[in-house]
Amino acid sequence: MLRLIDLREDRDLTQSKIAEILHIDRAHYSKLELGVYNLTSDKLIILSNFYNTSIDYILGLTNDVNIHKRNDVNLHLLNL
Repeated sequence: MLRLIDLREDRDLTQSKIAEILHIDRAHYSKLELGVYNLTSDKLIILSNFYNTSIDYILGLTNDVNIHKRNDVNLHLLNL
């Protein structure tokens, strides 16, 4: 998951710091970055909130790092 490496390094953070945020050990986090282990949904949510980006970006489903928040007009149009 090269996106995890890029997000972390762009903020000058260590693997240990991110592992601490996720409540896992550094070796486990390293394997998440390398794609040896898959991220669970709860870890994805934590990371997307921490990095202020979307889960889609972390997973490589979009190249847009910015979160697009729905506004009240869009919610009204969707009857939500």
